[in-house]
Amino acid sequence: MGKKNIEELNLMDDFLMGSVLSYPVVGPEVCRKMISIILSREIREVRIVPQKAYFGADTDKHGIRLDVYAEETREGDVDTVYDIEPDKSSKGEMRLALPRRTRFYHAKIDADSLASGEDYAQLKNVTVIFISPYDPFGLKRMIYTIKNTCVEEPDMPYEDGMQTLFLYTKGSKGNPPEELRRLLRYLEDSREENALDEDLKEIHRMVQQVKRDREVSLEYMKIYERECMIREEGREEGYASGGEAAKIGIIRRKVEKGFSAPEIAEMLETEESYVNEVMHLLEKNEGASDLEIARKKLGIEEDE
Repeated sequence: MGKKNIEELNLMDDFLMGSVLSYPVVGPEVCRKMISIILSREIREVRIVPQKAYFGADTDKHGIRLDVYAEETREGDVDTVYDIEPDKSSKGEMRLALPRRTRFYHAKIDADSLASGEDYAQLKNVTVIFISPYDPFGLKRMIYTIKNTCVEEPDMPYEDGMQTLFLYTKGSKGNPPEELRRLLRYLEDSREENALDEDLKEIHRMVQQVKRDREVSLEYMKIYERECMIREEGREEGYASGGEAAKIGIIRRKVEKGFSAPEIAEMLETEESYVNEVMHLLEKNEGASDLEIARKKLGIEEDE
């Protein structure tokens, strides 16, 4: 990410997607337009909860941090919850785990959306939307819509309010709507020349507004500077602790996004036991820097 300036970011980049959709006034409108195009129906009003976290029931239980949590309201009440997840990780194990990952997301959202004493009929509709530049199932479809059905009677109505959409930006099979094709092309390459209709032109105008915001640029620079600091600390402390600090920094960010130890181990191509040890140190030493955690991991004593 450090090699790009903020103008070069696309909406498929976590930072820009989160920044745009959490931006006052602009965020809900961009989200409303996106969901309307994805679902091919008009969405009237949405409320955004950026980076919504669901913590585990206990310290050893897995939590999640959703990239974009949006609530569609009708007549003042929340009708449907949307979780939008841009996902660039195409590694085999991660891709195979997508169905179970979305199952877990649905379970966490459901558990938090029904107040004590409320009837099950009050449970909100939930749509999880994964957007990826890789084909999650290898069938060349732009849209994979997943819903629960009865195996013996597939035509039997069974509406539990839950669905998952996997959107593949380069998919072609199934005659996807042209509006969706254009949206996904724009998300992957968010340049003005890819804003090919009025909705996308309006989205692009709002994206540019966010990119020009000084506070957003400063936050992006802070992230870049943090990466540089880790590398600089690595040079000062020597290869071992510096390399360890950089790796711990990556693990910290993945944990904050709700990834599990097996998922992180797969991404980093390292042992799950190593990731578990780092996660334990992070939990035990809250507030410690990546370099401090690295020193503890390597048994390096702090200077007096």
